[in-house]
Amino acid sequence: MLFSKIIVAYDGSALSKKALKKALHFMEESAAGMRPVKLEIIHVPFAPSFIFGETLVATTGAATRNMLDHAQTILDEARQFVPPHANVKYVLRQGPPAKTILEHAEECEADLIVMGSRGLGGIREFILGSVSHNVVQQAKIPVLIVK
Repeated sequence: MLFSKIIVAYDGSALSKKALKKALHFMEESAAGMRPVKLEIIHVPFAPSFIFGETLVATTGAATRNMLDHAQTILDEARQFVPPHANVKYVLRQGPPAKTILEHAEECEADLIVMGSRGLGGIREFILGSVSHNVVQQAKIPVLIVK
């Protein structure tokens, strides 16, 4: 593998955990070959205010704080899979998930995006479409979809 920076889209789902483990495997392989790889784990929480522009429903400060606290908990959960010595950055961003993941990949000059084929889904997937599908269709870099 010739990747130097990998982004993992992580939402706490079983497939995002599997995607994270795959990215960590790439890191281990690269380290064995003396090619260090940086890993960024990004979580983009679903917020109704981003579905149709300004707001779908008015959110209070407390609701926003609860959402961000939950999002931080999901990122903290990802830490349990990461070895302490790994070169990993944890990123929490808000916005439409696919667009935000792609923007972050471009900003940090990633070479690869790794994500599960399906996330937590539900109403978000019904309204927005599959995040993984949108990322694959719009990405300028390789995307590895883990099933």
